[in-house]
Amino acid sequence: MATATSISPNASDGEKLHHLGDGGTAFSGLRRALSQVSMLVLKATTSGEAAWREELLKYRQTRFSSRRVRKRVVFKHGDCNVVQGNVAKRRRRYLQDIFTTLVDAQWRWTLLVFSMNFLLSWLGFALIWWLIAYSHGDLDPRNYNSPNFTFTPCVQEIHSFTSCFLFSVETQHTIGYGSKHTTDECPEAIFVMCIQSMTGVILQAFMVGIVFAKLSRPKKRTQTLLFSRNAVICQRDGQSCLMFRVGDMRKSHIIEAHVRAQMIKRKVTREGELLPFFQTELKVGGDGEEDKIFFIWPTTIVHKIDEHSPLYHISASDMLRERFEIVVILEGVIESTGMTTQARSSYLPSEILWGHRFEHIITFRKETGEYEVNYSLFNNTYEVDTPLCSAADLDQIRAMHRAKGGKLFYKLF
Repeated sequence: MATATSISPNASDGEKLHHLGDGGTAFSGLRRALSQVSMLVLKATTSGEAAWREELLKYRQTRFSSRRVRKRVVFKHGDCNVVQGNVAKRRRRYLQDIFTTLVDAQWRWTLLVFSMNFLLSWLGFALIWWLIAYSHGDLDPRNYNSPNFTFTPCVQEIHSFTSCFLFSVETQHTIGYGSKHTTDECPEAIFVMCIQSMTGVILQAFMVGIVFAKLSRPKKRTQTLLFSRNAVICQRDGQSCLMFRVGDMRKSHIIEAHVRAQMIKRKVTREGELLPFFQTELKVGGDGEEDKIFFIWPTTIVHKIDEHSPLYHISASDMLRERFEIVVILEGVIESTGMTTQARSSYLPSEILWGHRFEHIITFRKETGEYEVNYSLFNNTYEVDTPLCSAADLDQIRAMHRAKGGKLFYKLF
C-alpha cells in the first residue's frame, strides 16, 4: 500500500525528482505532488511565487472572478450560477407575485417603488379633490365675496391645486393640521375621503411589510455561517473519508442544523442518454452517518467513501482529471427569529486536498473557564499519510491480505 510522503519546500528540483524515484515510488510521488496542485514546489522558487499567489487567490475568489476561472454551479459564497432566459410572459408572472418581486429586488428599486407609490397616490387624489372643488365652484373667488348668499365649499381653505395636494397628504396620513377639512355640503367629498383613508392604510401596510421582509430575510444570516475553503480526503478509523468544516460566528445558534451534500457530474445512462448535470446525494454527517449536528462550534462534516459513494473508484491521480462539483448545504432554524435559513458552498476537484486533515481550533481557557474557537485556523490543514489509491482498490488489497492471513492460519493449525 503506497503512502503519501512529504517533500521539503527548500529542496532543489533535482533532489525532489530523485526523492520521488527512490524505492520505485516515482509515479506515486508524482501523483502526490500533482494532487496538491504543486503549491509547495511553486512556492520554493522566486519565479514561482506569483503562480503560488494566483493559486491561493483562486480559493478566495469572488462572484465575478470565479466565473472567469472555473465553471461551477454554486459559488463559494453560496449564490447559484444560474440565469433564467427566454421565459414566456416573464414580466407578467413577476407582476402577479409583486410582493416577492419587490422583496428580492435590490434596495434602490424597492425604495423607488416605495416613494413612487406614495407620491402617485398623493397626486392622484389631489387631482380628484381639485376636480371636486372645481365642479362645485370652490376655486372661484366670486362665490366667497357675494353678499346675496353664504357659500359653503366642499373642503374648507382650498384655493388651488397646491392646496388640494396638501389636503390629499393630510387626509391619507391622518395628519389633520386643522385648517383644511371637508364639510357636509358634498357627499362625494366624504366618499373620496373614506376611500383615500383606506388606500393610505393599505399602501403603508404593504410597503412596511416589504421593508420588514427585506430586513429580516434569513438569507442575511448565512453571512455568518462559514464553510472551509477546501475539503480534504484522509483516513478515519481505517476508512477513507471526504471531510469539510462548517462554522458559525454568532453566539445565537442554529437549531436543528443538518447538512446535505450532492455531487453534480456528467453521466451517460445505459440507454445512451446524456445527463450533463446529474445529481447524486452524498451521505454526510458529523460521524458520517447522521446528518443532524449539534452546532455550537465548528464541526467537521464527514462523508465515508464506501461502495455506495460516487468517490469509491476515484484515486488521487483520478481526482486531477475528474470534472464534478460537490455542493454542500447547511440548513437550520435561526434561534433568534425562528425562521429557516440555508447556507451553500461548493468544492471542485482542485479544491479537494488529498492526504490532508483539518487542524484543531477549539481550546479550553483555564483563566475564564470557557472553550475558545480560533477562527484564524479555520481553513488550516496539515498533511497525513494517506493511500493514493482509490477506496475500492484499498478494500481489494485489504481483502487479499485477509485472505492470505486466513490461509496461513489454516496451514498452521
